[in-house]
Amino acid sequence: MDEFLKNQIFATHAVAAVGSVTLSTVLTYPLDTIKTIIQVGSNPLGSTKQLTSTQVLQRIQSFSGNSGLYSGFGWLAFGRLFGIGARFGIYEIVTAFYKDGREDDYIHVSEAFLAGLMAGAAESLICSPFELVKLRAQVTSAVRLPRPSSLVGQESALAPSMSRFLHGYTLDQKALNYSVGLLSTLTTKHPNIKGALQEYPWTMTGSGRPPAVSSVRRPSDIVSLEGWHAFWRGLRSGIARDSIFSGVFFSTWQFLHQSMLIWKSIDMNPPPRSNDEIGPLSPFSVSLAAGFSGAVAAAASHRFDTAKSRSLCTVLPKFVALERKFLKWQTPGSRFQRTTGIHPADRGLLSRGLGLRMASCGLGSFVMVGGYYLIIDHLLK
Repeated sequence: MDEFLKNQIFATHAVAAVGSVTLSTVLTYPLDTIKTIIQVGSNPLGSTKQLTSTQVLQRIQSFSGNSGLYSGFGWLAFGRLFGIGARFGIYEIVTAFYKDGREDDYIHVSEAFLAGLMAGAAESLICSPFELVKLRAQVTSAVRLPRPSSLVGQESALAPSMSRFLHGYTLDQKALNYSVGLLSTLTTKHPNIKGALQEYPWTMTGSGRPPAVSSVRRPSDIVSLEGWHAFWRGLRSGIARDSIFSGVFFSTWQFLHQSMLIWKSIDMNPPPRSNDEIGPLSPFSVSLAAGFSGAVAAAASHRFDTAKSRSLCTVLPKFVALERKFLKWQTPGSRFQRTTGIHPADRGLLSRGLGLRMASCGLGSFVMVGGYYLIIDHLLK
């Protein structure tokens, strides 16, 4: 009987966790979509100026409709179930060692920060593949895609290598003709320069540039052109972002939680000797503290989030990556930039979408914790 009750309690908490994470993702996903497109706006969309939230919203609605705000939602929701579960699970395991031997369940703010750093690194490793597909789906929602009727006459013009490495790709005939025109002035004995260029995956666009992000958005396309390692691209900036976010989030939440316990115990007579004698805090106050902690953590880690988003929005064929490896190509930037995955060309763009991310993370944390308490209360009743 006791084992049955334990299993039932575990299932109840699992259902509450899944429901709260899904609910928070549904409510904040449109903000995340707008934030992502603002961050990478100058890269895939061909804009040199920062897009406003209104411009991004109008662009999505005109190209993809209102449903474009939820492009890639399934990938993020599925990844967050495992990522957030790992974040809170590892945090609880690490803090259990800190609390071992103490009279009450108390941990210091510094201990919460260190535990959060480890939990955030694990979360980044788990969520990285899902985040890549999600981000490219979001970017595609703001890009005008060619009509299916225009692709019929161009499928036969694709070389076998293009069809094999990049499914559904449309040949950029104008750029290819331009490249052939540049090479036609060279002395060559090749009977068909144009056909030869189409056999090389790194000249698929006809100009030596990689395909657009909207052409490499499905997992099969990513694996074919970029390889499996592409799912963990930008891992350095992702680990820096999630570690800082998780560390700041848990340390701020622990500080606010302890402050609220002290405030609650001021009028108690006799004064409590431990936190257990104070009693639990109200779910609303705990949720509010979590929301504020999420906004602060988002502000602290946002620069790495922008670096991560922009790196995921870059298509790097595996042939180019292999060439860089053979040539021992050095990543540009200072040691700090190389360690954290920040490209030096993006230094002036790292603050893009800061307000949207703070609102998204703050609201998401508030809803996630509050929804967890509400679902638990409803299920237990």
